[in-house]
Amino acid sequence: MEPSPKIEEFSWGRVEVEGWGTFKDVKLWPGGARDWDWNETGTRHRPGIQLADVQELLDHGADVVVLSRGVDEVLQVPADLIADLEKLGIEVVVAASRDAANRYNELVGTRAVGCLLHSTC
Repeated sequence: MEPSPKIEEFSWGRVEVEGWGTFKDVKLWPGGARDWDWNETGTRHRPGIQLADVQELLDHGADVVVLSRGVDEVLQVPADLIADLEKLGIEVVVAASRDAANRYNELVGTRAVGCLLHSTC
């Protein structure tokens, strides 16, 4: 399995991913990355991240998922989502976006890690 791409730079509204370009919000997984378009699943800050948002990471083999809450932690991560992922044997890390980006980078190359990274609020 290919490693997940590293986050090269994180700032408000901008995430630069090694080999994949620059994004506002990004989905990262073993071997790839793409824009995280909330409109695809109807995601909003409340009630927050949905299983449908995470599914693509799982489909690409992630066994640990880092979920960011935004820089100011406005984006919600429902407890039932965490419970559902843990029932599937997925390790879940929830953190403010800067901490999430750092934790994700620490896991790259050591685990099959995926991440949903929200770069604003």
